[in-house]
Amino acid sequence: MSDDTLYDLLVIGGGINGAGIARDAAGRGLKVLLCEKDDLASHTSSASTKLVHGGLRYLEHYEFRLVRESLIERERLLGMAPHIIWPLRFVLPHDKGLRPAWLLRLGLFMYDHIGGRKLLPATKTVDLRAAPHGEVLEDRLAKGFEYSDCWVEDSRLVVLNVVDAARNGADIRTRTECTGLKRDSDAWTATLRSQNGADTQIRARMVVNAAGPWVDSVLGRANPGEAHQNLRLVKGSHLVFPKLYDGDHCYIFQNKDDRIVFAIPYERDFTLVGTTDVAFDGDPNDIAISGEESTYICNAINEYLRTDVTPEGAVWSYSGVRPLYDDKSANNSTVTRDYVFELDDKDGLPPILSIFGGKITTYRKLAEHALEKLPVASGAWTEGADLPGGDIPADGFDAFAAQMCDQYPWCPDAVMLRLCRAYGTDVQTLIGERRDWAGMGQEFGAGLTEAEVRYLVEHEFAGSADDILWRRSKLGLHMTKTERSALASWFAQDR
Repeated sequence: MSDDTLYDLLVIGGGINGAGIARDAAGRGLKVLLCEKDDLASHTSSASTKLVHGGLRYLEHYEFRLVRESLIERERLLGMAPHIIWPLRFVLPHDKGLRPAWLLRLGLFMYDHIGGRKLLPATKTVDLRAAPHGEVLEDRLAKGFEYSDCWVEDSRLVVLNVVDAARNGADIRTRTECTGLKRDSDAWTATLRSQNGADTQIRARMVVNAAGPWVDSVLGRANPGEAHQNLRLVKGSHLVFPKLYDGDHCYIFQNKDDRIVFAIPYERDFTLVGTTDVAFDGDPNDIAISGEESTYICNAINEYLRTDVTPEGAVWSYSGVRPLYDDKSANNSTVTRDYVFELDDKDGLPPILSIFGGKITTYRKLAEHALEKLPVASGAWTEGADLPGGDIPADGFDAFAAQMCDQYPWCPDAVMLRLCRAYGTDVQTLIGERRDWAGMGQEFGAGLTEAEVRYLVEHEFAGSADDILWRRSKLGLHMTKTERSALASWFAQDR
């Protein structure tokens, strides 16, 4: 089947880079089609440590430009999406035999200043023997430093960028794989295969290859016969435990191999711990934490926490691969996290721009830089432009959430807080004219209702129970197997 529409831009890949580029391009008036072979944020972009951060350890590798850009973007994103991004305080213990205290303080001084920090509090020295740290950390740890970074609901960040792209006219096709690319003098012809196996051919003047771990594969379809080996795939894995300590603060622990491990409060009742850096050469569609990674993570945090943990104590784990540009670094931890573009517009033919690497924190700037590489009219607009639901009143998120609790007193406060965090001001669209809890329809568990599920299907491209339970939310952690099965059955019905 053929689609007669001529698109200005085909974006291949529904992770954070593709989502950001589609949003930016659509907002400039381009006719955009984004295709993703699975669900949005199915792979790398939902498997992060959930941080918008400058990358403190990148200073050791002299990546000052990347850290500066990341820190500037950190505060921009915080302003654009305060419902899904919020400040965190990280405690970095000083441990004898590792990096000296003066070096840690120097690095944090630079971290506080090279990005022009305005909104977040500065670094301070903390006594680790006093509450709350004294009850959590090993006795040998006496001194630490507390600094700022931000949390992000990573998969929701992807989804909201795609939602905004669609609001600006982009054609979004999830569960649709680009299986073929052919170029002539005027445009690209792409073959798009839907989940049911049906093929559609579309034409586009330009292509952005934001396929993440599959970027080399897409290049191979565009230029058959050429060898493409630009990627280094590095697996990162995380464990989730029942809450390991009280408080909203996070810990960043130094490991003896010069890596670091985070411990972060997660989903109210849990602690998220990770991550690893392991070379990966398997199928990116099939990724899981290994026994060695689980042991590594547990051993790393057991060096610091009074109460030891074991892999068997984890309630959940997740893994993803980082599609990094292969800079030939000998160490997976030191290979650059910066983004790299490869533009193929040889002989004046329609261009294809491939993207390697990148961080969630710099996705918006990456999108601007990507469009600068293409024959696109200027008109960058996303700096300071709220993401859907992000237009929180000036008195802040807490005041907004309290207002919503007052406006909808029939909705349990805990549920309303979660809805405000997920949808921001769009929570009012989700609830609509409903006047009581019964009007929200079937409740699947953990406060998830049929009204919310239908909103996610109709407005956020959800197509399965897993899309909702593990990407658009993490409610799967809070629901029983029976409750999760009930949601899957709902999707299986002919509605």
